[in-house]
Amino acid sequence: MLSAPSPYLSNLWAGRTVGLLGGSFNPAHEGHRHISLYALKHLGLDAVWWMVSPQNPLKSSKDMAPLKDRMASAVKASHHPKIVVTDIEQHLHTRYTADTLEALQKHFPTTRFVWLMGGDNLRQVHRWQGWKRIFGMVPVAVFDRPPRSNSIKTCPAFERFRASLQPQERAQLLKMQKPPCWTILHIPLNELSATQIRAKRKLRR
Repeated sequence: MLSAPSPYLSNLWAGRTVGLLGGSFNPAHEGHRHISLYALKHLGLDAVWWMVSPQNPLKSSKDMAPLKDRMASAVKASHHPKIVVTDIEQHLHTRYTADTLEALQKHFPTTRFVWLMGGDNLRQVHRWQGWKRIFGMVPVAVFDRPPRSNSIKTCPAFERFRASLQPQERAQLLKMQKPPCWTILHIPLNELSATQIRAKRKLRR
């Protein structure tokens, strides 16, 4: 694992292209790694940062493990030299993704960022504060896993940015394009989810 990115170490990432996978990682698991490896290969990224959120604004803190425990689970699950685990949002003092991206571009002015998200998040990203700013600041790669349905094409984000959608065949060029630009990558199924893992842990108690 590379050193966790810090807003004070921007020179280490100058000229590089980084995929950003944000989330609670409560806990991190093979599904996160599955998406990250696919992104590294098909988007031509130099690294993927797992940004472990101090607290997701849309999720309850009731079953949320402490940040240090979620960081530890991410380090254990990442297991790849190009996957970087970081709590950078805590150091940037940001809570919302749009604000985090703005701060990252300020602190890493010569680094190209690509936002990574699952198809499930695309369906509800319109609930995120400043969600249109996200598409206006960085290229976005959406990972759609089976079973697939047409619901992804009827969500507000798809409708709003339909004209900026790039074909999957051009995914390698996404990082070089000016936002708004995004693509949907259809990837093999990985069944794991953090919700399932937490449920199994409760059954063992």
